[in-house]
Amino acid sequence: MKKVLIGVAAVVLLVAAGLAAFVLYRNHQSQDVQGSSTEEFVTTTEPTPPPKPQPKIRWPMYRFDPSREANAEKMLVQPPYNHLWFFRAGSLLEFPPAAAYGRLYFANAKGTLYALETKSVKVKWAYRARRCTASSPAVDNHTVYMTFMNKPPCNATRSGLDGLVVAINADTGKVRWRLPTGPSESSPLVLDGVVYVGDWTGRVYALSAASGATRWTFQTGDKVKGAVAYAGGRVYFGSYDHHVYALNARTGKLLWKASAQQRLGSRGTFYSTPAVAYNRVYIGSTDGKVYSFGATSGKLRWSHGTGGYVYSSPAVYQERVYAGSFTGDLYCFDAATGDVLWKYRTNGPISGSPVVINHVVYVSSLKGRTYALAPRTGKLLWSFRRGAYAAVISDRRRLYLVGYSRIFALAPRLRG
Repeated sequence: MKKVLIGVAAVVLLVAAGLAAFVLYRNHQSQDVQGSSTEEFVTTTEPTPPPKPQPKIRWPMYRFDPSREANAEKMLVQPPYNHLWFFRAGSLLEFPPAAAYGRLYFANAKGTLYALETKSVKVKWAYRARRCTASSPAVDNHTVYMTFMNKPPCNATRSGLDGLVVAINADTGKVRWRLPTGPSESSPLVLDGVVYVGDWTGRVYALSAASGATRWTFQTGDKVKGAVAYAGGRVYFGSYDHHVYALNARTGKLLWKASAQQRLGSRGTFYSTPAVAYNRVYIGSTDGKVYSFGATSGKLRWSHGTGGYVYSSPAVYQERVYAGSFTGDLYCFDAATGDVLWKYRTNGPISGSPVVINHVVYVSSLKGRTYALAPRTGKLLWSFRRGAYAAVISDRRRLYLVGYSRIFALAPRLRG
């Protein structure tokens, strides 16, 4: 009996030691990494030249511009706002519209892509893909580019699912070309005659904007759900294979591959769309962290945990990075070091992405409220009792706020 008790005690000690080692190892592997303003952080170089401006395109794509910084400084809107009108979209609106030619272009979860006239609040045309949808369109040269997932049911996991990339005349709704792909919820990036998208097969495509012809593809190890970002001749994106990639935008050649931090158990995957600024790549992960990688080297420059999933795509403004967490907190990080400068607690989980419009930060929570905050302090400037995933965009003079299944038009309130 004594030997048995000694054996049991030894087993208990071994188990306890193993658990302690597991906790210590996991904490060590997932600890935050402090950044530096002297390592691959540049604020003095000239930014990537923006695309040539096209008349009447106000908000051309998801996150506003190719680098996906979500910083629209030249808009004329400021809170507080008056409510002008709303439009019922018929089902969930998970991603925000593009704004061009006096219209909003957006798709609901059931796969209907709308062109909505903002003055008359009438549908100019609607394209019914009858496919599950979770992305924003891009508009370029009077063409709307949109990705679609599989046909319902939307949570299907069977093999053989397909998706679609479609180019549509922005004025008439006539299809210009369509390309079968894997299911895609990657909001298109359109730049210099090329459309970049990813899909669930783990592939990223560079397509001719004019014809849909494939220029190159690149294969990752798992789903690519987020959008592709561009800066300095490179494209950047995250994958569900735990990695972030940088490719030559012209050839598709791999330049570097970085990864979420190692840890026991589940490693982080990347749903978030990266933002590229200051020679850094900023991206959120399902391991609860926001990461900063060197845009040239791919080296980890800082990481910071939030305590919840970070599906949110970061916004970048004046050397600060804004990202939401499923904890309900909007974080403001120092772009160089990752230090938390402030955080604001909303009324529910944050799944969508913040944007900065005319020096104001906007973010929505899944419990149905949108917040406008001062970018330097996090002070609440205004809020609206609608919102869910997609926050807001602007066409310079109006703000368009996306609720669960409605779009609201708001105008700055006259001060007097």
